Amino acid sequence: MLGDGYFLVTCPVDFFSRVNVELFNGEPAMDQAGEYPKAVQAVSATLKHLNSQTLAARLTISNPIPRGKGMGSSSADVVGAIVATALALGRKLSPAEVAPLALSVEPTDAVMFPGIALFDHREGRVVEQLGAPPPIEVIALDFGGTVDTLDFNQVDRRGLWKTLQSETDEALRLVRLGLHQADPKLIGQGASISSKAGQEILHKPQLDAVMDFAQSVGAVGVNVAHSGTVIGVLVDALERRGRSIFRQAREGFPEAEEVHHFRIFSGGVQVVGS
Repeated sequence: MLGDGYFLVTCPVDFFSRVNVELFNGEPAMDQAGEYPKAVQAVSATLKHLNSQTLAARLTISNPIPRGKGMGSSSADVVGAIVATALALGRKLSPAEVAPLALSVEPTDAVMFPGIALFDHREGRVVEQLGAPPPIEVIALDFGGTVDTLDFNQVDRRGLWKTLQSETDEALRLVRLGLHQADPKLIGQGASISSKAGQEILHKPQLDAVMDFAQSVGAVGVNVAHSGTVIGVLVDALERRGRSIFRQAREGFPEAEEVHHFRIFSGGVQVVGS
């Protein structure tokens, strides 16, 4: 919490949803309405925002990001759909314009902002761009299960988060300082404190074991999906070989359904077609 508002700090990685929107004259309609309902809502909201709601749309999405894991799969779809719709109209929306449109669909992280960002994922009241990340890799472990973002965020946990204020304040201080100094160790320390505090909100049974593993392989810390199941091992890419730790994680946690190897990079939307 910051004051009475919620916040998240983004962890953008090189795992993408690719969204294409084509617009044409005719009866207002939308393809893929059943498969990607949130992205469809995003297209409709954008057309209305840009006074073009009489147009029909064809939406095509290619998204390998697992759903219900807290890895931002639907946020990527929604933000991609908003930006693609605007581009199809010859418009370019700023991140500050994209954010409220995305929030009109569902709670979302700040994937639309470049760098690492602090963001009120429910109401969009807090926006702070914290800077570009130093070289960090993430070994992300998925131990199964899913969390519905909409259901999770309907519960008011302000009181519980307030009891964790000292931990989350210190976590944010370390992450801010780590980004300012380009120091992965400080970022990892802050993320680890936040991860432990989050156990009171959404318990992850394997967190202690993953923290022990992270320490044993010389990782800088651990982070977790806020409204999801995934636990990440943060690796200083200049000091450790992420590929080796990825192999060790697969061997050390055979119960994990998936183990991913990512790099953290500056967030924001990338335009890949005309």
